[in-house]
This record gives sequence, structure tokens and C-alpha cells, in this order.
Amino acid sequence: MNAIITLTTDFGIDDAYVAAMKGVILDINPGATIVDICHTISPQNISQAAFVLSTAYQFFPERAIHMIVVDPGVGTERRAIILRTPQFDFVAPDNGVLSYIIEPFLKEWPPLGQAQATLTPELEAVSIIRSEFWRSPVSPTFHGRDIFAPVAARLSLGFSPQKFGEVIKSITVMPEHHPHRESGDTIAGRIVHIDHFGNLITNFKGEDLPEEPFAIEIGRSSISELSRTYEDGEELVALIGSSGYLEIAVKGGSASDFLGAAVGDEVKIRTGKR
Repeated sequence: MNAIITLTTDFGIDDAYVAAMKGVILDINPGATIVDICHTISPQNISQAAFVLSTAYQFFPERAIHMIVVDPGVGTERRAIILRTPQFDFVAPDNGVLSYIIEPFLKEWPPLGQAQATLTPELEAVSIIRSEFWRSPVSPTFHGRDIFAPVAARLSLGFSPQKFGEVIKSITVMPEHHPHRESGDTIAGRIVHIDHFGNLITNFKGEDLPEEPFAIEIGRSSISELSRTYEDGEELVALIGSSGYLEIAVKGGSASDFLGAAVGDEVKIRTGKR
């Protein structure tokens, strides 16, 4: 059966881990089309994986299966889950990596500090507990190969999510998924991804930016206006990128190198400043 399965991991490309998962999938469904979204997520960086997935999954044909293996809790009691939306299926650890996926379906985001989001009727989730669909024996350090890959492959053959376990009504979300107001004039966010060019992608959406004058602060640097392209401005620029999020870039260079910035670093917007 010709189905699409995408892979997003923090495995890198220097080892055989990705190939092993592809082998498991193709052994079960030789007709599957496997597409790599990204394998260079920073190790164990759930929020970066969630963001990178969010920039790509919606461009695939309906009923594509997206498999995510960024799993610092592998081998622990954390759940392995299937999430079915009206368009796609997701196979992943229940650690917040699907936060961006469920966000459009929620009326409001759970309060800061609450780790579970109740699913709406459009969403269906299953805790993967039926071991007869796994490889045996299961390595406690490689659930991507032994649990997620065979489940994704069987989903691609038309198995329903309920075959793999128990229906669940909520899944884990990232508690600091959105920027938050620190004080009356300050909104705090963070860098969620650094792309190949060294551009710093933040978790501020275009609509999060205030209408009044503001300054974007990162480290000791401040940017007082938005640019339209990477070529605008003298050196350090801020703009809304193709993903719809605020980016910080350096004209003709790497903002990551220029600022010494890393994923997770804080970015602040202060209003009343230019």
C-alpha cells in the first residue's frame, strides 16, 4: 500500500538509527514512501522538534503519517501515542512534541504549569500498549525502531488507531509553548529553532507583536523595527519569516554566530520603545 510516512528525529545522520527505522517500516509495508523532515534536532530538544514539525506537516497529502522520535524519556513510563486529526496521523512519545499540532483545535491553551490538554471531538488519541504490534524484544533505548516504526507502518496499511491500544482523552503539552507577559511592558519568548543559515526563529507569531512601538531585545542587542526581507537593514534585522514567526537575522551572515545565541535563549519585546 502506497502511503507516506515522515520522520522527525534528533538522531543525526552519522549513525544507522534512521536507516534501522526505515528498514522496519519497509519490511512491513514495502510500498510506503518515507520522507525525512529533519534528523538534526538538537539532542532531546522537544520544543525544537515540535516547532520544526509544525513548519512542514501540513504541506503533505491528507492521511500522511508523521512519526516523531525526540524522546528523552525513552524506556520510562511516558506514553507512546497515536494522534489522529481530520487530516493526518501522528506517532510520537507523549512529551509535548505534538503541542503545535493540537493548538488549532483548542479553544484556549492550558494555563501555565498545566501539562495536559483535553482533546476536542475532532481529535482522537490512543495510548500504544498492545505489544503484539511491536518488534520483539523491545530495546529500552530504541522505541523508535521497536515501537513507533512498526506501528506507523501498520497504520500505513490501514489499521485503525484503536487496534494499538486504549483511547485517551488528553495529551501532554509544553507548558511554555507561548510567549508570556513578564510585566506591564515586557513580553518574554524564546528561540525555538536556528535554521541552516543561522537565523534565530522565535516563538512570537506575527499577531503576537504589539501595535504600539516596541523593541526586540536579545542579549545585549536591541532591534527597533521590523524588516521585510533578510537584505533590509544595516546588520541585525528582525522580520516575520515564512513560518509566520518572528526571526532575527544578520544581513549576509549568521545571527547565531553574531550573537552567540542558542535554542532556548530568551527574547523579549518591550513596548513603548523605538
